[in-house]
Amino acid sequence: MRHNPTGRQLRFGVELRKLRERAGLSATEAGQLLGIRQAQVSNMEAGRVGVSADRLRTLAAHYQCADSHLVEALATMTSERTRGWWEEYRDLLPAALLDLAEVEHHGTALRTAHTAGIPGLLQTMDHAREVFRQVVPDLAPPEVEHRTTFRIKRQGIVFNNREPVPYQAIIHEAALRMRFGGRDVTRRQLEHLLKMSEHPHVTVLAIPFDVGGFPGAGQPVYYVHGQVPQLDTVQLDQAHGSVLLDAEAQLDRYRRILGRLAALSLTETESRALIHHILLTT
Repeated sequence: MRHNPTGRQLRFGVELRKLRERAGLSATEAGQLLGIRQAQVSNMEAGRVGVSADRLRTLAAHYQCADSHLVEALATMTSERTRGWWEEYRDLLPAALLDLAEVEHHGTALRTAHTAGIPGLLQTMDHAREVFRQVVPDLAPPEVEHRTTFRIKRQGIVFNNREPVPYQAIIHEAALRMRFGGRDVTRRQLEHLLKMSEHPHVTVLAIPFDVGGFPGAGQPVYYVHGQVPQLDTVQLDQAHGSVLLDAEAQLDRYRRILGRLAALSLTETESRALIHHILLTT
């Protein structure tokens, strides 16, 4: 039995529970259908015990789930046995950061919107280090370095893989003009943004000051598309740490917010022109 299931294992369990609840069955009734105890059903739904692909399909059949794409996506999750690169940070960083890296690793597309900072997957090492130096309460120097290197390694999902994941970043002009780490660090960060925006699978969109109001209250939003829409995930950075959301209403809300922000943004060409102008005047 797993004592500390990962975020992805917990998510798999949540999806199992959703299937059962849509079928109108209690955990006890589901156990009777499978010939197992209610406690084992509860442990599966809590991510504490593994579920084989065959058992998953049996469960889906009992739950009368007709969505074959969802069932096969969940079956794929049962076959994952390898430990990701993020596990080397298991005793060094909060579990929520490792869960985010795991979610990204299995994502099919990534979208983010920032109004007061540069998205983590587009940050230079110097910029990222300065961001972590500003965390309250202060992080010890070793933890600043662990978080910095972890963030840079996460960028491999977009830039270093043979099959990079499509990535869209919406950045407000306010974030582009902030001088984290001083003028030299800021200039190198803007140059890096321009270089990254040239990748065919990377889209960088800027929202200029003259747009005025925009939805989302300025909160950073990170949306990871799953193999099927039901397995999408939203990540939010909050004062008490990172939060992963997966409820259907939440996913729909943030899809709408990102869509509206993209509609307010400049085109890719116009966005690069704005970033270049800010670079020249920094």
